[in-house]
Amino acid sequence: MNLQILRLFTSEYMNKEVWKAGNMLYPLPVVMVSCKREGEKPNIITVAWAGTVCTNPPMVSISVRPERYSYDILAETKEFVINLTTRDLARATDYCGVRSGRDVDKYKEMGLQVQESSKISAPGIKESPVNIECKLKEIIKLGSHDLFLANVEAIQVDRSLLTEKGKLELGRSNPIVYSHGEYYDLGNLIGTFGYSVKKSSKNSKQVERGSVTRKTVEKSAAIEKTKHKEEYHSKRIKDKQKNNQKSNAKDRKSKT
Repeated sequence: MNLQILRLFTSEYMNKEVWKAGNMLYPLPVVMVSCKREGEKPNIITVAWAGTVCTNPPMVSISVRPERYSYDILAETKEFVINLTTRDLARATDYCGVRSGRDVDKYKEMGLQVQESSKISAPGIKESPVNIECKLKEIIKLGSHDLFLANVEAIQVDRSLLTEKGKLELGRSNPIVYSHGEYYDLGNLIGTFGYSVKKSSKNSKQVERGSVTRKTVEKSAAIEKTKHKEEYHSKRIKDKQKNNQKSNAKDRKSKT
């Protein structure tokens, strides 16, 4: 069967077209990668070709065109921060992908705050919910892009996204993805890892039907945030009361 007959068969019976080889792995996480040379302003490059490549040791990769301004900074400093993006950061995410750090200060133009990293010199972005600190392991020459393979040195996470048990609920941050030149936020929760083989329950059926909506997630996040505030103020009041008690005890002792 030659290629022409195969195409006719595919088109007529499977309702599919055969396209030439290209990039079709979408949607993708779109991230802002921050880097900095010593003595220079920090810079941000938006990257869609990014991903996890290994669990142990934890490793990630980003792919960058050699002509990009950040390429040499990444290659020379051998470190960078992958900053996850959100609906609130969508405009900044796009801007940092279409403007060059040769011409503008992207942190300043987008009103972003520089965040000090815990293990490396490259700064992160404070407004990002998760900052992944990376050290370069290897640059693999590919073609239009080079792949920067890196070890994860540390991760900084927004405390407001953590449950009481310390579980990260990234959905509260309203993460975004990139698909064919367009940005999307995420829709309904449709399942959790392993739900397809677990025994059926009322909750799992609701999730499968898509009844857990973004509003539910946002409501949960608001409740959790209020709870954190109340706990914080309650702790401050208790600490103040303890300090007052210690102060009164000292006063009584000095009088006797």
